Amino acid sequence: MPLSEPVAREVMHTRAITLHGYSRSDGQIDVEAHLTDTKPYAFGNVDRGSVQPGEPLHEMWVRMTVDENLVITACEAVTEHGPYFACAGGASSMSRLVGLTIQPGFLRAANAQIGGTHGCTHLREMLQQIATVAMQTAWPARSRREAAALEAARARGETVTTPSRSDGSARLLNSCHSYASNGPVVQKRWPQLYTGKAVAGVE
Repeated sequence: MPLSEPVAREVMHTRAITLHGYSRSDGQIDVEAHLTDTKPYAFGNVDRGSVQPGEPLHEMWVRMTVDENLVITACEAVTEHGPYFACAGGASSMSRLVGLTIQPGFLRAANAQIGGTHGCTHLREMLQQIATVAMQTAWPARSRREAAALEAARARGETVTTPSRSDGSARLLNSCHSYASNGPVVQKRWPQLYTGKAVAGVE
């Protein structure tokens, strides 16, 4: 068990978020996210009368489509369950994200479009994870397309070289503990960016 042994306790609430990244036939990326909140006991609700054990208090779906530059080309959402009947109306605002780019400042820009009464708190909470999955899906998908194009060109007898493009180091540098510029990961992957102590015998 990775965590220390807990004291005696009882589950009171469970939130589950599942995300999948898809490479589409048209070259774009779909990210689908599904959120549920459940409780192990029944409780009263103003609009729904009661919510039974294991029945979702919240259940939302989001599908975001981005191009290879991580520009959002489509975004839709559905609220299947919410504590109030009015909750369903918050999902329609997700289409306002079209045109935004997943990049530094994305969450702030998204909140300007769907924050407050314009949208739904729980749908907004999924945007960080959606953005991460979009990036993790786009990078290998783009690499596969480029590799296939190079292979096809070589098969035709053309002289080709690997295109020069960013390896992602600038985006990742100092973004977390592992990518600290003075840490072992950066020292191995991007020695030219390493800022830590030099290893004896290594220039």
